[in-house]
Amino acid sequence: MRAYLFILIISALVAYLLTPMVRRVAERGLIFSPLRERDVHSVPTPRLGGVAMFGAVIVGLIFASQTPFLQRIFVDMAPIIGIAGAATVLCVLGIIDDIWDLHWMTKLAGQALAAGFMAINGVALLSIPFGGVIIASPRMSIIITILVVLVTINAVNFVDGLDGLAAGVVAIGGSAFFIYSYGLARDTSPESYANLASLITAILVGACLGFLPHNFNPARIFMGDSGSMLIGLLLAASTIRVTGQVDPAFLGEERVFATFLPIILPIAVMFLPLLDLGLAVVRRLMAGQSPFSADAKHLHHRMLSLGHSHARAVLILYSWTALIAFGSVMLLLMSWVYVVCIVGGLFAITLIFTFYPLRVRQKAREEIS
Repeated sequence: MRAYLFILIISALVAYLLTPMVRRVAERGLIFSPLRERDVHSVPTPRLGGVAMFGAVIVGLIFASQTPFLQRIFVDMAPIIGIAGAATVLCVLGIIDDIWDLHWMTKLAGQALAAGFMAINGVALLSIPFGGVIIASPRMSIIITILVVLVTINAVNFVDGLDGLAAGVVAIGGSAFFIYSYGLARDTSPESYANLASLITAILVGACLGFLPHNFNPARIFMGDSGSMLIGLLLAASTIRVTGQVDPAFLGEERVFATFLPIILPIAVMFLPLLDLGLAVVRRLMAGQSPFSADAKHLHHRMLSLGHSHARAVLILYSWTALIAFGSVMLLLMSWVYVVCIVGGLFAITLIFTFYPLRVRQKAREEIS
């Protein structure tokens, strides 16, 4: 655990220190996020923050390779090369998009290329952890992996609409997933439980936490597509390295629920982005529009329309993410009865805070009338 914490802190420090440098470069290059009707920021804000996060990822990997406990992960370099190479492709693609606004089909093609490179280098779904279904065809494994990565990247991209929202949501979800992957590794291989999924998740959480002080409301810099695509890729990579690559038989009968966690937890971790993505796709298709067309009806827009301030809307969305992600992990640690009671109580409290502006409005109308 100490080794992972060390790498997390290193990644956070690098992201925190690099971000002001990247911001100055973006300001001098006039690389600002434009003011559009659907946007909620009121002043031009520099982007390219993903470059600082990418630097944190690379430095984190370098330090990990020199850490005795984690060195065994680097014996097989193919997955490392796959993840680092895919991250580089997406960061460069994101930089180009942040500067010139690429067409969505071009970005999608670049995302598929990066995901395919990662899959070819060993970061691919080998089985479906439900009924022991094995993906026998290497080609099918690569195709399914690419689809999973594309969904995750674009889900994170869709939720990146308020200051600090994407970085915070991914940091919270990644923390929950780290607890799961670390515990699973200790259960399945107690003598050597250093694993790539936990390492990538620790680096991801560190990069998000280091960037967040510069990005929380009022944001001094946006991560841009160079950041949202990067953290979406890393989140997908860490879940793929666990999902479908662990034999549930090793978990023991006393932890039967862990058999289903490889399916449930990635969905729980990504619940908010996936929900936003799903609603957006359905909404736009029903309106006869492209699923990738932009609008101002995302979940964060709806939170603002309820009457929440910018910062409060983000904090409430953080709460929903933590509730669902950590609630799923708790099922591994305690009886489901206790989990239902705890999560149910927190659910009610979060629900009240989410919709209380409606009550305030109603009360104000009653006083006026």
